[in-house]
Amino acid sequence: MNIKVAPSSGKIIMSETVEFGVKGPKDQIVTDPNHMFFEAERIPNFLTGSEVIKEAIKRCNLDMSVAYPITPQSEAAALIGELYAEGYVREYFRGENEFGVMGECAGAAFGGARVFTTTAGPGTLRAMENFPMWAGSRLPIQVVVTCRGVNSPLSIQPDTLEMYYLLETGMMIWHAETAQDLYDWILAGFIVAEQPDVHVPLALCCDGFFVTHTKDTVSLQSDKMCLPPYDPYRAPVPCMDMENPPIRMMRDPFVMKSNYISYMTHASWQQEVHAAVERSRKHTLVIMGGSLLETENLDREILIVASGTAVSQSREAIRLLNEEGIEIGLIKIKTIRPFPSQELLEATANAKTIFVPEFNIKGWLGREVRSLLPNNERVIAGPHVAGGMTMPSEVIVEEIKKSLGIKGAHMASRG
Repeated sequence: MNIKVAPSSGKIIMSETVEFGVKGPKDQIVTDPNHMFFEAERIPNFLTGSEVIKEAIKRCNLDMSVAYPITPQSEAAALIGELYAEGYVREYFRGENEFGVMGECAGAAFGGARVFTTTAGPGTLRAMENFPMWAGSRLPIQVVVTCRGVNSPLSIQPDTLEMYYLLETGMMIWHAETAQDLYDWILAGFIVAEQPDVHVPLALCCDGFFVTHTKDTVSLQSDKMCLPPYDPYRAPVPCMDMENPPIRMMRDPFVMKSNYISYMTHASWQQEVHAAVERSRKHTLVIMGGSLLETENLDREILIVASGTAVSQSREAIRLLNEEGIEIGLIKIKTIRPFPSQELLEATANAKTIFVPEFNIKGWLGREVRSLLPNNERVIAGPHVAGGMTMPSEVIVEEIKKSLGIKGAHMASRG
């Protein structure tokens, strides 16, 4: 069965110098992303999330991937190694640790390569110092973060606490609900990140195991197509080559001359990095069909706002509540940075109660929502599960019924 995705709300901006129809890796045809994303026929495949990462990278015209194994991203990293052996990825090697991997990715990106890597949980934290360095250096690296527990006692099960640490690194942050999101957004992520007015890294997050290890039906374009190559000379900062020394921002040692100049330079540059993330919004809207949200039944007085697989659990909770005559609307947040502030304000304008279920102990998404919305006593930041616990849909149902003063059987009583 051949299918096509819904058309976008606009057109992806591409450089006029890009040549379409020429050969890429393994004789793939370099294809206009507007055709590849929105017009090309797709065929359903039954794949794990890790296999989906491989299929996306196969079509990304990738220059470099550096890997280090940590559950639950290890399989994806190994599968990218297979792509290197097959000739779809130009360079690939294993780093000595997660910190080293991210530094090596930076080195490749400084030299003008399109770079991809993966990490998870404690690996994300060990690599953390590199992420604001990537952003400050305006390196459009993409990292898939397969979220898992980070705190002792360690858990390899899903937990999105590491996304909380990533929020203010200067990276774009997207949160995939499904393997289809993950596939589409890996491809789209390079196109958005490499726009000259953006040119910052992307942390594409998904919930480990729920997405990486579960099989799902995912619609793929032909692997005879690939993205246009990355052109580092369209970047807003110089690419390191034989004529440009390996310093992108500080051509003059102003730190040695004036503390005032130093402080002002750093402050303005940080503002510019975060402004670049905001500028990614217009490009991302095209990729994501005109909205950074996905909404259902916004006329309901009770709404659930969620991201990642908490959205999937919420969908089932809504079905269960509908059977009892309790009508609930849903808002799926696709991107965390940039945050869909105006869209969320409009979508929640008429809601009387808003629930924000999350797979982490701190409820960082609930905090984001509360900090944005007027009359924020409407926002109930929960339910939460943490440390790798699952969140059955019944837990969301129970939380909503409890808040509404409706008595029901507790999960613990159901055996």
